[in-house]
Formats: sequence, structure tokens, C-alpha cells
Amino acid sequence: MILELKVKPGSAKDKILVFKKPNFLEISLKAKPEKNKANESLCQFLRKIFKVPKNQIKILKGKTSRNKLIKVEGLTEKEVIKAIEKALKES
Repeated sequence: MILELKVKPGSAKDKILVFKKPNFLEISLKAKPEKNKANESLCQFLRKIFKVPKNQIKILKGKTSRNKLIKVEGLTEKEVIKAIEKALKES
């Protein structure tokens, strides 16, 4: 599944701020946008939410931008939405 993301690096904590079904997320990250740290932090954060291995989260577009296209492999749209909603409830 492809997700559209707006990322806010340098925030107080890693958190999903906004979710618009089916595939738009606004996410805050603690990591600063330097030396690829924010992208690595984003992928790690998404792996934790979706419970998938490292190779199943890929940044397709926007490696140097706040707006990104992310591919989550191995999960259906329903599974992705369920995992996002669960993460929102827990935060």
C-alpha cells in the first residue's frame, strides 16, 4: 500500500498527528532533518506501527522533502488502516 506523508521533523516526540483515510498521514518526529536521520527515524517508527521488517517500508518519493510517498509491503489496506487507528488510540 502507498501512503502519502507530511513529516514534521524536530518535534517533541514521534507521533501520528493526522490520519485521513485511506492513505494520508501527518507525522511528527523527534529526529532532525539532517544526514538522513529523519528518514531513518520515520522508517523505524512506521515499522513499529505496522509490525513489519525493515525491507517492507520504502520511501518512494520525497527523501529530501517533508512530503513523502511511502510503500508498505506485505499488508492490505485494511491492515494498514487498522494499525494506524490502533497507534492513534495508544498515543
